[in-house]
Amino acid sequence: MIVVTGGGGFVGKALIKRLAQQGEPVRVLSARGERALAGLDETIEIIRGSLHDAESLYHAMVGAHTVFHLASAQWWGRKRDLERVDVQGTQNVIAAGRSARIGRLVVLSHLGAEPSSAFTLLRVKGRVEELVRNSGLAYTIFRSGIVFGRDDTFVNGIAQLLRANPLIFLQPGRGESLLHPLYIGDLVEALVRSMEHLDTVDQTLSIGGPEYMTFNEMVRTVMRVTRAPRLIVSVPPWTLRALANLISRFFPYFPLTPQWLDLLASNRTASMSALYDLFEMQPRRFEDTIVTYMRGRRYRLELLRATLRRRPRRIA
Repeated sequence: MIVVTGGGGFVGKALIKRLAQQGEPVRVLSARGERALAGLDETIEIIRGSLHDAESLYHAMVGAHTVFHLASAQWWGRKRDLERVDVQGTQNVIAAGRSARIGRLVVLSHLGAEPSSAFTLLRVKGRVEELVRNSGLAYTIFRSGIVFGRDDTFVNGIAQLLRANPLIFLQPGRGESLLHPLYIGDLVEALVRSMEHLDTVDQTLSIGGPEYMTFNEMVRTVMRVTRAPRLIVSVPPWTLRALANLISRFFPYFPLTPQWLDLLASNRTASMSALYDLFEMQPRRFEDTIVTYMRGRRYRLELLRATLRRRPRRIA
């Protein structure tokens, strides 16, 4: 049995579908039950519960040989949400995993995650990694670059922000932060293949796509693909961070968030040959992939929906 937490998220949905296509028995822990996972294969077992419900968490993990822990508040959560979902949630998963005697815990983190980081998201992810390494469970930690795909938050967020102003795009600094974009399909394939590679047990794996890009290059690529040319205006990062903090108080799902900016705080890269060396995979290029689903999308409408979306009453 394979267990997935965070099955309603971007990576979680893609992973569950991939596992179901392969015929693997999958069990999903979901606070919202079946409604949050509508459209998935009927063979998938859904356990209604949360990371903070010890009984449902243990019930989900009984008999599991692999647990993919993907639940996170990294995009929409405030600092206290990150503490509750990512840190406390991981502590609860570890405790339940020990009791249920799971085979391996697989966790998704970020390149640049460190417990001593000055940036909240990377610091929280670093603490999560430490908890997993010291858990006493067999584990695999994937540190990935920016994950992109049809339903991603970061790259689609750039396309939405381009529609927020018809003339300019505000860029933190000169946009020189070096990123390592990774397509969602390649990430999911790596997660699935890791189950068969015993040499990935008790390892922290840093992975990314076949190319490095600065943030400025990424923005210009999205402009070109979505046909939304704008004048890029460089502003001090602290100015954008103050603006993001202000906006997130009133519009929590607006694309520009403090966590979004955390990912641009420093260079975040892995070896370009990492996926091939680990799993003999050839990852897909950024522009060749986004052109297949970004062109023609109504990003102005998506921005409006994100802006008006309310913060959930309860974070599980």
